[in-house]
Amino acid sequence: MTERRAWDHAEEDDNTWIGELLDEDAAARAGRTDVAIDRTTPDRVERLDAVPDPWRVYTTVLARSGRAMMGPLSGTQDPSRARVPQVVLEVDGVHLDQERLDVYRALVGDRAGGGAGLGEATAPGFVHVSLFGLQLALMARPDFPLPMLGLVHVANRIEQLRPVTCAEQLTARTWARALSLRPLGDGEQLGTQVELVTEVRTGGAVAWQGVSTYLAKGTSLPSLPVAPREPRVPFTPPVPTGGWVTSRAESKAYARVSGDRNPIHTSVVAAKAFGFPRTIAHGMDTAARALAALGPTRGGAFTWCVDFAAPVLVPGRVALRVERVADLEATPDSSRPGWSMQVWDPRSGRLHLRGSLAHA
Repeated sequence: MTERRAWDHAEEDDNTWIGELLDEDAAARAGRTDVAIDRTTPDRVERLDAVPDPWRVYTTVLARSGRAMMGPLSGTQDPSRARVPQVVLEVDGVHLDQERLDVYRALVGDRAGGGAGLGEATAPGFVHVSLFGLQLALMARPDFPLPMLGLVHVANRIEQLRPVTCAEQLTARTWARALSLRPLGDGEQLGTQVELVTEVRTGGAVAWQGVSTYLAKGTSLPSLPVAPREPRVPFTPPVPTGGWVTSRAESKAYARVSGDRNPIHTSVVAAKAFGFPRTIAHGMDTAARALAALGPTRGGAFTWCVDFAAPVLVPGRVALRVERVADLEATPDSSRPGWSMQVWDPRSGRLHLRGSLAHA
């Protein structure tokens, strides 16, 4: 019998884990590329033998009682819990999987490998999914302040200082930061958001850092700073430069290769239970397909930012526009050229994603 890889499990159970997605206009944040490598980390380090398998983290959490699954803070106002774990999860000797990379590339249409000198350069989104288990392991800890199963991925940014390859031995580290309150919609409701930072080092130097922003809409912790309310900016669909068709088969394939098996991406029953007419695409799948449209022009060192708006329905069609921009990171002294990306529904004109890639 052929050994199954951790990312290639059997079909998901429709009743495993159902999360939520934030339907929000992200236009106000889309052009932000003021990202720098964050050198501040907690002092305590917990070393793991390997990057946790996302599916095993999910099933471990689901095996707990209903109270534990929804998190101890769901709906509470306990100020003593309004802090992130003061720990870094670290794994040494990580090698990215070339076979998994090939599957990922074929799914999202990425053709921008090579040029790193140590083998074929990986896609930046592939590094994210390869290390996703570290983020889940941190969110599943009893001292994590937000309910893991209610978190919504609202934004992602990746700072790549140089390409990462499957031939290299890597050290991966993940920690949490920036716990804050966030206004929801136009009313007085608040949610709580947090950033999870994942860093990749090789040869002792940082090569890649990703920052994922997650929001707990139903949790409002006291004594936290409140982020400014972001104005909603109307979106007018531009002339597309490309697009693609979504399919349930590809969504299930992405769930396997990414490890994100939330059944709203694979089960019509689960999707309808949360108010969607059919299944929805993974946000990072949509982001990776938009980035893939740049091909080799994205280069090897860059800042890639995405903000997720409305979910992409599956099956369906999406439109894409990529456009050169001269000053993605305007500062008093300089600007950074690069590309803007917009993804929307060509029938309704509804925005799905805005993003940017600023060259280093």
